[in-house]
Amino acid sequence: MNDIDFYREEAKESMEKSISHTITELSKIRAGKSQVSMLDGVQVSYYGVKTPLNQVASITTPDARALFIKPFEKGMMGEIEKSIKNSDLGFNPQNNGEYIIISIPILTEERRKALVKQAKNEVEQGKIAIRNIRKETNENIKKLLKDGFSEDEVEQAEEEIQKMTDTSMNRLEKILATKEGEIMTI
Repeated sequence: MNDIDFYREEAKESMEKSISHTITELSKIRAGKSQVSMLDGVQVSYYGVKTPLNQVASITTPDARALFIKPFEKGMMGEIEKSIKNSDLGFNPQNNGEYIIISIPILTEERRKALVKQAKNEVEQGKIAIRNIRKETNENIKKLLKDGFSEDEVEQAEEEIQKMTDTSMNRLEKILATKEGEIMTI
């Protein structure tokens, strides 16, 4: 593998990671339906150690408007409830002694528009990351002219990097369109 191939592969991997990161961030934006992944960012103090909620309790979605959380240990009820309240998710958990129940409110039109704006911002961050990867890779490839690579090889590599960039940008646009559809569907 020569240096150009190395930079090409590195750019491809980095762009994939940017897309994956964007997808992860978009999954945190709730679309009005209950999803177990809504609580992925919640950390619970489990005997003094910050632990993901899904490692101390089972989380289920009995319907589109509720989440049920059943702790593996009854003594964790209060801690789980506190962690959910302290998260920035805006949920108000209810404790019935066996389960912690979270009712998912119906989103208003205004809130839906705010969530779409948030999703667009996340996708824009992904696009910025991809453009930065393209820029950095092209700079590294241009430096190879000094190492004896021909201008044609460098130009061809830059064209391939641009194609990768375009493909990645198109994927992000499709992902955004799908997320917008989820958010705006009542």
